Amino acid sequence: MSMIARLFAGLIAWLQGLFGPRPLRVQFIEGDELPATLPAGRLVVAREDATLWSAGMVCPCGCGRRLEVMLLEGVKPRWDLRLNPRGLPTLHPSVWVKDGCQSHFWLRDGLVQWCGPER
Repeated sequence: MSMIARLFAGLIAWLQGLFGPRPLRVQFIEGDELPATLPAGRLVVAREDATLWSAGMVCPCGCGRRLEVMLLEGVKPRWDLRLNPRGLPTLHPSVWVKDGCQSHFWLRDGLVQWCGPER
């Protein structure tokens, strides 16, 4: 990618940040447990050495519920975490809350993409 193309892409990303939804940022913590309180606007990832244990976030629907997904190899259900070049997270598969608010969404490049009707 040429320098001008990178500058233009950076400008577009900056403008989207001003006027669009703010992407979730990743915060890594050492250990195998997430903190009791999760900060808004963050995907908190618990890791021990190079092993990813779990990821947690506040439900994006606004209900305030604490959501936690497992990243550890060999457990079920299990999610994969990928970080894009800007360090923004993608989780696979989607996150589906079966009770309460019943949120169902994808987290892609730090942005929540709702499944079904927008919230």
